[in-house]
Amino acid sequence: MARLALLSVSNKTGIIDLARSLVEEFDFDLISSGGTAQALKDAGLPVTKVADYTGSPEILGGRVKTLHPRIHGGILARRDVPEDITDLENNQIRPIDLVVVNLYPFEETIAKPGVTLLEAVEQIDIGGPAMLRASSKNFAHLAVLCDPGQYDEYLEELRQNNGVASLEFRQKAALKGFSHTASYDRAIASYLAGTQQYTLNGRQLQSLRYGENPHQPATWYQTGTTPTGWTSATKLQGKELSYNNLVDLEAARRIIAEFSDTPAATIIKHTNPCGTALGSTISEAYQKAFNADSTSAFGGIVALNRPIDAATASELTKTFLECVVAPSCDAEAQEILAKKSNVRVLTLADLSSGPQDTVKAIAGGFLVQTSDDIIADTNQWQVVTERQPTPDELAELLFAWKVCKHVKSNAIVVTSDHTTLGVGAGQMNRVGSVKIALEQAQEKAKGATLASDGFFPFDDSVKTAAAAGITAIVQPGGSLRDKDSIIAANELGLLMVLTGVRHFLH
Repeated sequence: MARLALLSVSNKTGIIDLARSLVEEFDFDLISSGGTAQALKDAGLPVTKVADYTGSPEILGGRVKTLHPRIHGGILARRDVPEDITDLENNQIRPIDLVVVNLYPFEETIAKPGVTLLEAVEQIDIGGPAMLRASSKNFAHLAVLCDPGQYDEYLEELRQNNGVASLEFRQKAALKGFSHTASYDRAIASYLAGTQQYTLNGRQLQSLRYGENPHQPATWYQTGTTPTGWTSATKLQGKELSYNNLVDLEAARRIIAEFSDTPAATIIKHTNPCGTALGSTISEAYQKAFNADSTSAFGGIVALNRPIDAATASELTKTFLECVVAPSCDAEAQEILAKKSNVRVLTLADLSSGPQDTVKAIAGGFLVQTSDDIIADTNQWQVVTERQPTPDELAELLFAWKVCKHVKSNAIVVTSDHTTLGVGAGQMNRVGSVKIALEQAQEKAKGATLASDGFFPFDDSVKTAAAAGITAIVQPGGSLRDKDSIIAANELGLLMVLTGVRHFLH
């Protein structure tokens, strides 16, 4: 008797090709339900509808299709237990050798704007998870596939093992089945719980060589069923991405996402920008960012908000870089970059979209906060000094503020001509960050702008900035001693703007 395969999928990618191989190459009989059965029939493949096989029609608007003893008996029967085989024979049940199931798109549904609770609930699959769990439990006697990416591997298993998938493959597929249902249930529970419960769920994408240091194992996980963000990026060349590469790439993405209207480039070292700049072309923006701190740029991570062209590629090859990411890369640029085969070159069309939440693990739990994606609005800023900003000064203040937002606290950024000149990051006191940023800027600080991610608790930093030649300062304000800083700015002829928004980055 021919073997029996049950195919019931929401995502029909590759299902026709799989079914055709099962029938024509391996002599399977097919049973299927709903839209999958119709798709197979339309493709000219012989298929028996589940309702015809069980003798029970689909009911409740399709809510009940596969929940039947002839289905689950065929899945759960142990072929090496005589009593199970007798039960199958007495109830005219055929053993099922392959189950191909994926689930209603619940996560995709709840991600849509304005989705209602009723719409979400109708996308909670019942029969699918039941079949996945049953077939995963009985992996000793059948195979289960829940991802189109498994289809070719399964067929190759059959070809190499006289038409039978190996036990090793079946067990691995069962694990994927249980992981899939677990992920699905967590998504449902999280949605219904709202803010009462927060679940972390991801599918292992790849094991990394190590984490921040060689003695720390690390793994990259994908969230959601559809690749997004870095999981959807294309690597054009270079070695595999490391843990630190990915962390730095995300930091670079967050900065470059601040700038959409003008070509922009940023160079990241240890999650902080050592150079960020705007330009009339992407090549000019990169050169300005590189020249801002060429020493630190060595071994850096570069993000560009425009496609890589030949001129930019030529500049990129002049120093050692770990990674470069841009929306795209033209053919001539790829050929130039290929000369530096070790540099990892990635394309990511959407560099602006990031996670809605940030999560940090602590002993006994984890912390969740919404991402700091507030958009700076200069109309909400308050000019607190006698001197008022010109349009050019306001644009420079905005640039400095956007960059400062992505520098580790205490953060100070000095800029001019939409280019960073000095960055003071992660110091234990703000005075120290001011000194580091001004020392980097050196003589270029004269006439430059300074941004601070937090308020100045005293007027000492304002006086230090003025002595170095800074002429404009942007900071959130909010200190009990704001008045002292404002008085100092007025006495020294500085422009000072308060944003009313703080951007600590721990």
